[in-house]
Amino acid sequence: MTFQHDLFAGKTAVVTGGTQGIGAAIAQRLAGLGARVVAAGLAPTDAQRAALGASIEVAALDVASNDNVAALFAPLSSLDILVNCAGMIRRGEEHDIDVFEQVIDVNLTGTMRACSAARPLLAASRGAIVNTASMLSFFGGGLVPAYAASKGGIAQLTKSLALAYARDRIRVNAVAPGWIATPLTQALQDDADRSRAILERTPLGRWGEPDDIAQTVVFLCSPAAAFVTATIVPVDGGYLAA
Repeated sequence: MTFQHDLFAGKTAVVTGGTQGIGAAIAQRLAGLGARVVAAGLAPTDAQRAALGASIEVAALDVASNDNVAALFAPLSSLDILVNCAGMIRRGEEHDIDVFEQVIDVNLTGTMRACSAARPLLAASRGAIVNTASMLSFFGGGLVPAYAASKGGIAQLTKSLALAYARDRIRVNAVAPGWIATPLTQALQDDADRSRAILERTPLGRWGEPDDIAQTVVFLCSPAAAFVTATIVPVDGGYLAA
């Protein structure tokens, strides 16, 4: 095991977007290291609940709703870790202004809603926030202007909240996933030409796995990162540098 098995014993973590993909891997990794984990997702299914396992609490959450977000945190007596993974992408549709606004509201404003709601609890525990940025925090995407704008915003939001929350001793960082094998990228994985192009540019020569992101999140939430804040960590197999 990479990390001490009881690293987060006695800690409470909330993972938004935690019922599938990268978020689910993070929720499972935190729970496996002893944390009480609440995985929140939009309309969780029985299959998602079963896949997460009985040790993880599952909650329904719409990050586009102020009331929903407030209700998620209201019952918690303590909170040590917040991981924001809730997000959406609408390839080819985001030039429509209504779709653009929806993606921004979920990805960027939804992250801010969760951070704001969690702040008092995290201040009490001197806890940590990890947001989910992207490669598209660093360069553009012609088919996904809203997604790219939201992820650029996540990078700046992370830095800004790190400064604002530092007086509460809350650390705020972000991971920037590369090409990760999840349902969100399944169409690209299935497209032989696109997948080949991605792998040829990725120095480590493979698609990332959700647990590659989860392991980095664990580090950022752990005492090993006690002096790390306002940082965006690419987890991309070297793609950005290629």
